[in-house]
Amino acid sequence: SKAYVLSFTLALHDELRDTGVTVTALMPGPTDTNFFRRAGMASTRMGRMSRKDDPAEVAREGFDALMDGDRKVVAESMLTKAMAIGNRLLPDSVKATANRVMSTPVGSNK
Repeated sequence: SKAYVLSFTLALHDELRDTGVTVTALMPGPTDTNFFRRAGMASTRMGRMSRKDDPAEVAREGFDALMDGDRKVVAESMLTKAMAIGNRLLPDSVKATANRVMSTPVGSNK
């Protein structure tokens, strides 16, 4: 779903390029919100991370990118930015495995 949202955003950004309308994809890393609890992911490795990004900073980066007319922004921490770089370099099969591991509840054998 994230890949779809990014592709859709990039397509809209291009289609609206001469209209004065800006479309920006905000791509946050783990952010300190209720997302993981609401999604039933509080017991996953990602949900249990002790250091998550500050939601106010993530929102500020997204807003600034939108106002600058950027197509996309990877927000907030250096860890999130490093993960984004790794995603460009790793094969899809490795990214899928890493996502599964980070999204599986800790102690689960799934």
